[in-house]
Amino acid sequence: MNLIAKLHPALILLAAFAGLALGALTGFGKVSARGIEPCLMFLLFFLFLGVDSSKLKESFSHFKFSLTALCINFLWTPIFAFLLAKIFFRDSLDLQMGLVMLLVTPCTDWYLVFTGISKGNVELGASILPLNLILQILLLPVYLFLFFGGKVDFSAASILGSILFVLIIPFAGSCFAKWAQGKSRNLFAIVEKLKGVNDPAQLLFLCGAVLCMFASESKSVFENPALLLKMMIPLLLFFALNLGISQFIGKREGLTPSDTNALSFTSIARNSPLSLAIAIAAFPEMPLISLALVIGPLIELPSLGLIAFWLKKKAH
Repeated sequence: MNLIAKLHPALILLAAFAGLALGALTGFGKVSARGIEPCLMFLLFFLFLGVDSSKLKESFSHFKFSLTALCINFLWTPIFAFLLAKIFFRDSLDLQMGLVMLLVTPCTDWYLVFTGISKGNVELGASILPLNLILQILLLPVYLFLFFGGKVDFSAASILGSILFVLIIPFAGSCFAKWAQGKSRNLFAIVEKLKGVNDPAQLLFLCGAVLCMFASESKSVFENPALLLKMMIPLLLFFALNLGISQFIGKREGLTPSDTNALSFTSIARNSPLSLAIAIAAFPEMPLISLALVIGPLIELPSLGLIAFWLKKKAH
């Protein structure tokens, strides 16, 4: 892992706190919301550009690992997320939806950083990324409709439409870049250069999105300091239980400690940038959903760091 990858979590946290400070002390918070979607779309462009569709076959070749990860992420976790939301936010539909949207979307970037820190199998963890990305996009509208369809006026089709609106430009752009790569030497060189800066570019735009998110919601965060504590309890319960389940199943299935650690991080790390982009597009009149998704990484990133160092120490 290079230095940038190792500093990835710290830089994201720094961007979050910088956003809070800029939003509170300057007028940046009033305009910063305009920067969230462009940053996220550039982030998703580089994410899609770096996803090798041939790795879908690779994920199926690791059948035991992939099946276990998919069952945890897309069968168990949605049920667990809904129960946590109903227990801890029974008086706020917005926060219920925010927590569920956060927890049902597996991470597609920084989980690999923490997998590496824990001495987990990064290559095996990366093999599940395309499946996680595709399934969370397809299933998020289904979960929202099943859990909240009778309480909020929306349809699964409308949410899917909002998701496609947010994703279609970066996805189409990445597909065009890959197609153009084979058409001329000049285009090939340009796309190869873009791929060469994929990781730092993703980090740059992720930090930009996080900074804009926190700046735009800084007033809400400072006006709702108790929400950080309210979010902390269900999130810590989620991390603890999914960590325990993944470690237990990994050992039960005969996975190596390295492979089990990869399973753990794909089971506990969440995709807050993607879920936030969808929330902004689909629920602009429900700001508490976005606020919950903004606060989530403040709790998640330090927790994942502690878990990674604990698993690394445990392995020695």
